[in-house]
Amino acid sequence: MKVAAFNLQSNQKMDVLMTYKKPDQKTGVWLIGGLGSIAATVMVGTLALKEGLIPAVGMVTGTDAFRPLGLAPIRGFEFGGWDIRRQPVIDGARRMVLECGAVDPALLVDLADELAEIDSWIKPGVVHNCGQAINSLAEGAGCGRKPLLAEIDELRGHLRAFRKDKGLTDLVVVNLASTEPPLPLEEHHLHLASFEKRLQADDATTIRASSLYAYAAIMEGCPLINFTPTAGTLIPALLELAAKRRVPVMGNDGKTGETLVKSALAPMFLSRNLEILSWEGFNILGNMDGKVLENPENRATKIQSKDRVLSGILGYQPHSAVHINYVPSLGDQKTAWDFIHFQGFLGAKMSLQFTWQAYDSLLAAPLVLDLIRLAQFALHRGEWGLMPHLASFFKAPLGVAVFDHHQQFAMLNEYVRGVAPGQG
Repeated sequence: MKVAAFNLQSNQKMDVLMTYKKPDQKTGVWLIGGLGSIAATVMVGTLALKEGLIPAVGMVTGTDAFRPLGLAPIRGFEFGGWDIRRQPVIDGARRMVLECGAVDPALLVDLADELAEIDSWIKPGVVHNCGQAINSLAEGAGCGRKPLLAEIDELRGHLRAFRKDKGLTDLVVVNLASTEPPLPLEEHHLHLASFEKRLQADDATTIRASSLYAYAAIMEGCPLINFTPTAGTLIPALLELAAKRRVPVMGNDGKTGETLVKSALAPMFLSRNLEILSWEGFNILGNMDGKVLENPENRATKIQSKDRVLSGILGYQPHSAVHINYVPSLGDQKTAWDFIHFQGFLGAKMSLQFTWQAYDSLLAAPLVLDLIRLAQFALHRGEWGLMPHLASFFKAPLGVAVFDHHQQFAMLNEYVRGVAPGQG
């Protein structure tokens, strides 16, 4: 007997998620970092949606506005992925439930068999120039040094085998792996020919694991979403490859918490001509993401991503700092306290403070499902390259100079209206 772990007072238009103009369609979802907390939440959430155990709260594409698009049905999702750790998928799901504390453990009992079926499709990942914090997590086969082209061939083989075994119509790849250190761009990061020359020379000195994953995905024609701040996933050379292979891609860094609030709140000050003097953000979290970000190298990448929003909205740069600290006891509950110091009429200085407490993985997972459906839709429409209409999902959206969340969301709505049957 299935256990309903959530209150289902509202059906949340589940038919929007389950039905499709091609009912037999099966969409593959390949998760980089497939044993992490967000990946576990994506998989558990999808299986629970399939069984009708939870509503689609948090999914933008679960609303009526997206019904005309006929997006890929959740019931047709099949999961695989890469990870540098080796453990059963259900262990990662149990860790997520334990860290979160907001999900009924009974849900995993109902989904244990389905989660076990995914185990054989979590394949060994690669580790290249990811920093000590990530290298220390690596376990077992697949983490040793191989020639770069051999590693790429192996990664591409995983994708091809998964597509064939599952009889997939499409396969979307999503990067949910831990944040790599900042990447200073060099010539071979900027141009595809130089990047491929570096691969052929087996020169791995400045090529990151994220770039190898992305290269393999794009070469296999898989839409690619970078939900992390890791810059190596979609370097200019790989954007060039995506254009060449006519593959839709988008990133960077999913916008789920403090930055979401910041991008929605900052326009208010701008609209009232109130000058922001300082905006200090203090973030504490305790999951694996927090552990990795405890390392200064990896934390620097995350801070760069979070720091761009204010100046992009305001047109000037107030004093601003983002602080990230690892607090193990918090688990998946990320807490952010922001202090905003602003100046008004007659030079009066005033302040606003907010505290955001939320489960990081539970905020991220439904957005990942949205992005998978929208990326697959773009592929079927023959779209390729960057997808700027998805800017509202990201802290640092590539190819988009708009950081105001309301304007970004308007871009998405305009896109939906333009591509809906009978509209454009």
